[in-house]
Formats: sequence, structure tokens, C-alpha cells
Amino acid sequence: MDANGFLEIDGSYMEGGGQILRNALSLSCILGKPIRITKIRANRPKPGLSHQHLHGVNLLRDVANADVVGNTMFSTELQFSPRTILGDVYRVETRTAASITLIYQMALPVLLFAGRPSRVDAIGGTNVSMAPPVEYMQEVLLPNLKRFGAPFELKALYYGFYPRGNGRCQLEVQPVEKLTAGQIVEFGQLDAVQGVAFCAGRLPRAIALDMQQTAQREIHRLFPHQECSIEVLKHPTEKARDNGAGILMTATTSQGCVLGSAQIGEKKIDGHVLGSDASCQLAEYVRKEICVDEHMQDQLIIYMALASGCSKIRTGPLTKHTLTAIHVVELMTGVKFIKEVGLSGRTLISCEGLGKLNGLI
Repeated sequence: MDANGFLEIDGSYMEGGGQILRNALSLSCILGKPIRITKIRANRPKPGLSHQHLHGVNLLRDVANADVVGNTMFSTELQFSPRTILGDVYRVETRTAASITLIYQMALPVLLFAGRPSRVDAIGGTNVSMAPPVEYMQEVLLPNLKRFGAPFELKALYYGFYPRGNGRCQLEVQPVEKLTAGQIVEFGQLDAVQGVAFCAGRLPRAIALDMQQTAQREIHRLFPHQECSIEVLKHPTEKARDNGAGILMTATTSQGCVLGSAQIGEKKIDGHVLGSDASCQLAEYVRKEICVDEHMQDQLIIYMALASGCSKIRTGPLTKHTLTAIHVVELMTGVKFIKEVGLSGRTLISCEGLGKLNGLI
């Protein structure tokens, strides 16, 4: 804590990207701690706040009625002083393909500690590179957060892709009294493999068919007796106008684990490659009997720290995003995470949470 009462956070630590900013601001709002973040996104080609980060900052400014200094494009330093979390209806219009899901990633834990239900309407990118696609948030994040007593509702009203965005989503959050400890450590048996392969705009439906057929072929090769159901979807013009393509695959197990693997088509779209990459990644999780996939790891850290009781998740090798999230959360909450590496690189992450109570309900 500096002389002015701000907890200073080095934004260049570890992966040095937006993960530090998202976790730090969310916890600042929930815990009522003023923070100063320096060297924001120092390890990125274009350091400082991008469109997505700036819209997230301004959303949390409104949600927490905060005083903010440094909320401008490409700013590398930010001061954030929160007040009370306000449950309300909010609107974020990025005017770009900035990731809607990463903006929601900042707001969701905060709104769980509001005094009344909230809704966030956002316009931007629903399926863009370097961010979870909206389907991942609906089909993978949602069931994982239910294990912590943190449900939400997310509607994709219109899909938006790089470079224009124009996707529209609606996130609805009911406040909770507290989060419950989640334990996602037993894999059980593989129950189902399913997913959706989609395309939009001028891209032919054949691209989605290529994704489906290749993904199913890979799953059947690796797990000969496992059914694999992948829906092929060509978004109609009332749902998406611009070109875009991608695939989300999920694996569910008898112990309630939900793992996901997603691929987004970029400039040169090869449906076979996208389908193969998604299925092979998912198959690796299943083969190692991992309970939390590599893109879910870092997203659960803040909920584990805030929950009441001991939370545990079994995952694969820890990503830089996850190690960064743990660093920020430990710094801001005092919660200590234990990391135990076992066979095949499987890692057990555990912590005794704060048991943060919602004083507004």
C-alpha cells in the first residue's frame, strides 16, 4: 500500500497482459480496495489499454461508482477507487470487434456481489481470436461456475467477428449471499462428446461440414466406442452478416466435469484444420482425465479465492494466465494457493477461500 492508500500492482508481471487488469479491477470492486496498476500490458506488442480493456474499465467504473484516473486508450497506468457495487442495467458499445466475453469476465464476479439483479448489454466481438468465444462461456464456463454457486444467463442475440464486430449479447446476473467452495477433482467416465461447428456471412456451409466431419473422425479414431454429436450451423443473416467460422467441442463426464475446446477461423479458413485442432485438444484432456481445461483454469481462480471453504480443481500444466491470476489474487486477498503436480503433468490447485459475504443483500 502506498502513502495515498493505493495497492500498487505491476502490470508487467508474468504474462503481462490483460489478465492482471481484469482480476485486479474485479477484486478492487468486490473488496473495496483502491488500486494503482502500472506498466499495463507491458509485454504486449501494443502496451496499454486497448478498446476491450478500456470498455471493461469504464463498465466497472459505473458498476462500482468508482473514481478513475488513466482510463484512456493506450494508457499504461490506472488508478481505480471503488465505492458501492450497483446492480443495474448497463450497456457497453465497443464499436469494434473487442471481445464481449472478456468484458463480461471482468463484470461477472463483481455483479454477483451487487444488491440486486443486473444486466449487461454489450456490442462487440462474440467470436474473436485471443478470447473465449461466446459459446464457450455458455457451454463450459456456466456449468463450471454452478459448482461455486455462481450461475448466470447469457444470450447471444447476434454474432460478431473480426474486424467489424457488431455482435450483441445480454448477460443477466443474480446476486448471491456468498460463493460456495467448488471441488472439481474427480473425472469419472466420459459420458458425452458434442459441439457445434458454425459459419456465417458469405462463407459456405461446407466449411462447417468439414469441421464437423474431421472432428468426429478424430474422436472416433481415438475413442472408437464414443459417440460424438456435432451440430452444423450456418448462421442466418438475422443472426450474423459478416464472415466468420469456428467450432466448440465439449466433453462431459459422469462426475460432472465439463471440458471445452474451441477454434476460431481467421483469414484463411480451413475447416479440416479447425476440426482436427479442436478434437485433438479435447481428446488430450480426456486421455489425461483432466477435470478443468487449460482455458478454464485462470477463470476459476478468483471464484476459488472468494468462496467459503476449501476449493480444489484438477487440471493440466498451469498456464501463464493461471499463474498470473494466482499472483494477483494472492496479493489482493491474502489467500494462499497450493499447487501439486502429479502424473502426466496433472496439477491440483487448492485454496481456503475468503468466504466473502455480500453485505448488500
